[in-house]
Amino acid sequence: PEGPRLAVLDIGGWDTHAGQAGRLPQALRQLDAVVATLRRDLGVLWKDTMVVVVSEFGRTVAANGSGGTDHGTATAAFVLGGQVNGGRVLADWPGLESSRLYQGRDLAPTQDLRSLLKGALAAQYGLAGADLERFVFPGSVSAPLLRDMASG
Repeated sequence: PEGPRLAVLDIGGWDTHAGQAGRLPQALRQLDAVVATLRRDLGVLWKDTMVVVVSEFGRTVAANGSGGTDHGTATAAFVLGGQVNGGRVLADWPGLESSRLYQGRDLAPTQDLRSLLKGALAAQYGLAGADLERFVFPGSVSAPLLRDMASG
């Protein structure tokens, strides 16, 4: 009850411009261990959590000449925890056909990440959309908050 209500964890090792096949599995194992430890250590408080896993950039669809991927446009975010209304994909899948790629190289973005983050903050803390727009994500009117994020 006296602990933090919000935490941010930063895990490096995701910028895989070369040798991605050898590096990515370790980064994924580390992420899995962090989330598993968080869940274990929170115990009964896990039921009240919402964890958002996100990268600050996407990756290109195709590998480059050194077996990695370069900075791309779209990314994926994962939302998990005891408060999450889960089991859904909240995006329109654009496909990977070359005619559907953004700028001919990236997965096409279908949703603003700020919409997801606004939805998570509104669900967990009862914050109003207008306050999120004004104080947390100024200039994000075009990114409406995702509703129905919490299960409770």
